[in-house]
Amino acid sequence: MNIGIIGLGLIGGSISKAIKENTDYKVFGTDLKESVIYKAILLEAIDERLTDDILPSCDIVIVALYPEDCIDYIKKKASLFKKSSIVFDCCGVKRSVCSEVQHIAEQNGFLFIGGHPMAGLEYSGFAYSQKALFQNASMILTPPDGIKIQLLEKIKHFWLSLGFTNVEITSPEKHDQIIAFTSQLAHIVSSAYIKSPKAPLHKGFSAGSYKDLTRVAKLNADMWTQLFLMNKDNLVSEIDGLINRLTEYRDSLNDNNERKLWHLLEEGTKKKLSIG
Repeated sequence: MNIGIIGLGLIGGSISKAIKENTDYKVFGTDLKESVIYKAILLEAIDERLTDDILPSCDIVIVALYPEDCIDYIKKKASLFKKSSIVFDCCGVKRSVCSEVQHIAEQNGFLFIGGHPMAGLEYSGFAYSQKALFQNASMILTPPDGIKIQLLEKIKHFWLSLGFTNVEITSPEKHDQIIAFTSQLAHIVSSAYIKSPKAPLHKGFSAGSYKDLTRVAKLNADMWTQLFLMNKDNLVSEIDGLINRLTEYRDSLNDNNERKLWHLLEEGTKKKLSIG
């Protein structure tokens, strides 16, 4: 089977390495940076450069670009995709991508399935890509309505073969609702937290909690700006909820309300224990 990968950054590069490590499939890859393509070939992360001449021979195409670039690429290359091939994206939002691309796939005879690998690092680029990045991670898929269960099982097996231990099937709408809390809000909080005037004084006074809360403050602003704006309704709702909850903690402190503060903290502990 031939697999094409567009974008050899952290995710695309890791996918290509995982495919080469765990399967016998042939991998073709491309990237905006020539040096990345040459390095990927040298390290045997891909077999050859992906070109417009090779694209029609690919059974699976994985587009690992920023959301706007992903949509643009699929629109421009739609007529080149092999009929009955499967095209995945790897974007952190699904409604904006799927709504733009799904009808194009139907018109051009290929199957588009939204994808979101739930794995990553605070670093970006091919230099940080890893063949084992997806070990014990989840892959979220948002297939179109009516997809045959047999085909879906084959697709799940493909992603599991790359190291994923779980494949979640959901809708673009549900994906964006949940990801606003589990990922996007965490990045917003981390970014805001590190801006405290006390942050430069942390050395010698910080431990695991500081490291945990600040890890994702180091992010790719270009990519995350797109992701946040494409899911702003869900994300703003989560931010508003967090502000309301933080206000309760602040008010209990201002009022010296020991009982209220204790209950707020105890509620948080119980909530964590109940959901893991």
